[in-house]
Amino acid sequence: MDYRKKIRLGDALVNSGVITEEQLQKGLQLQKGSGRKLGETLVDEGITTEENIVKALSDQLNLDTVDLQNTTISEEVLKLIPANVLKKYKIFPFEYAAESPNILRVAMSDPMDMEAMDDINIITNLQVEPVVSTTRSIMLALDKYYGQAEVDSALEEYTKEKESQYEEQADIYSEDVNNSPIVQLVKNMIDQAVRQRASDIHIEPMERQVRIRYRIDGALYEKANYNIRLLPAIVARIKIIGGMDISEKRKPQDGRITQVVDRHEFDIRVSILPTVYGEKVVMRLTSKNALTREKSQLGLKPADMKRFDHILKNPHGILLVTGPTGSGKSTTLYTALSELNKEDVNIITVEDPVEANIDGINQVQVNVKANLTFASALRSILRQDPDIIMIGEIRDQETASIAVQASITGHLVVSTLHTNSAASTITRLEDMGIEPYLIADSTIGVIAQRLVRRLCPSCKKARKADADDLELLNQPKDADITVYEPCGCPKCDGTGFKGRIGVYEIMEVTQPLKNIISKNGNAEDIKEKALEEGMHTLRMSATEYVLEGITSIEEMIKVSFDL
Repeated sequence: MDYRKKIRLGDALVNSGVITEEQLQKGLQLQKGSGRKLGETLVDEGITTEENIVKALSDQLNLDTVDLQNTTISEEVLKLIPANVLKKYKIFPFEYAAESPNILRVAMSDPMDMEAMDDINIITNLQVEPVVSTTRSIMLALDKYYGQAEVDSALEEYTKEKESQYEEQADIYSEDVNNSPIVQLVKNMIDQAVRQRASDIHIEPMERQVRIRYRIDGALYEKANYNIRLLPAIVARIKIIGGMDISEKRKPQDGRITQVVDRHEFDIRVSILPTVYGEKVVMRLTSKNALTREKSQLGLKPADMKRFDHILKNPHGILLVTGPTGSGKSTTLYTALSELNKEDVNIITVEDPVEANIDGINQVQVNVKANLTFASALRSILRQDPDIIMIGEIRDQETASIAVQASITGHLVVSTLHTNSAASTITRLEDMGIEPYLIADSTIGVIAQRLVRRLCPSCKKARKADADDLELLNQPKDADITVYEPCGCPKCDGTGFKGRIGVYEIMEVTQPLKNIISKNGNAEDIKEKALEEGMHTLRMSATEYVLEGITSIEEMIKVSFDL
């Protein structure tokens, strides 16, 4: 039965033209012994997407598809089947069939899972009509309708049970997930954050409660509130899995957790800070493979892409990526490194901390206790015969001067700086005490970047631009332009936005620019010359996104307020 089913999914995908016969064979090869289903393997390996599989199955088996995020589900249907059964099979019943109340329509990522259908038939005594949906859509619906209820009932039990201090301690250390509600709570919190595309989880103690907020697409949203009595147990659990000192409550601490969510490994950096009401925890989530993107996914316009490629072709010099925290600098750097990561080059990085592990690149973690700082690590690296060096961040004059020396002696150096625009990056290096002629000689390019939120394509609202808008967009007063605003729908969780896209200002340091820099020109002169040579400022790039209906005027102002 099982064997026939796998063949059927593969055949369905090949017949629909979603994958080729070769890709199917590759998928089956990779799946052997991994314990994964064929569909999961094909998605994990990037051979196809969940959406394509859904379309192929619906075509081949003549089944409907459903997007659970846009479907209202009645209480009656929600009470039919226990949540643990739904989680086990990754399925979700959402309505009775129109033609008969004895038929239950069930969203399934694998509509040929007979075992699941039999189980539901036994539990509900109803016939099952499979409807195809993506695993992500089903997991999000399970989180939405059952996630919080499960956690709440577990916590209720926990507060009742907690008679003695000893029991609480035993619970937190427990590895048996089902054993302790706190263990379950922390795991669920991370799972839900990942499925909602959150980048950070904030656990904040207040006077009477613990507030949980997720940062999604750069904005914070409150997701839950718990009794303040749970805080010590939650923090203790996070300290244990993050390898921190559980008894130290007065000092800030940092740690790392690795957790697998829906078969993807996530690297979680944890920071704990004592506040007046207790310890505040922030967890930064990064998928092991999210930082290394295809260059085409960065959101570079064709002209910018050409510039980016041209800068990367330089055999030596410094490429600087600048912008505030969380503006996607690391992603751009890692993408550039992956592009340059060939067999004939030796790439070494110094980072604090190492954000993603890349095969074929030697990564060094800064360790202040062991006196391994950016500067001391760089000195050692230069004896390691590198071709390309990545420095996580240029923070002081010592690091900056070694970076400049390294680039002049024939290395390609890529690094980040915290400045507002491409031109002001040059003057920042001068402020750090680097001689202008050295900066001119070594810098090959500067990329300033920000992230803007994309408007949700399903619900964005169009309106005609008024006089103020046209002025902000630098358009003629009588121009007839449509701009879009966020609205909010189930697909974007009512936020009006879905995902983010990079806005770039790429300044290639040409000979005329080198002349201005070495003569100690200020940021204005540098910017003027760069614009003359065709550079697009952040404001100009963000304006293009507004005119294309990708983002809103408010988002544009946010990223280029002072530019």
